[in-house]
Amino acid sequence: MSHQPPVPAANQSPYPIQEPPHEHVGGEALQAAKEIAESKKRWSPSAREIGMGAAIGVGSAAIVAALLYWRGGKR
Repeated sequence: MSHQPPVPAANQSPYPIQEPPHEHVGGEALQAAKEIAESKKRWSPSAREIGMGAAIGVGSAAIVAALLYWRGGKR
């Protein structure tokens, strides 16, 4: 005797066992996607952008440190 309940022979799962075939993307859309990916690979930040980012980071850290250690006139 098995521990599984009886299942009708015509019972089918609501979920497909195999994935249906996909349609291939057209050549124009594929070419546009490749161009976008290539342009993202070529971009790199300039020295000015890196310098501004470093200055903003150091400045914000200094402001946070000043606010944390400020005693407001207490002795």
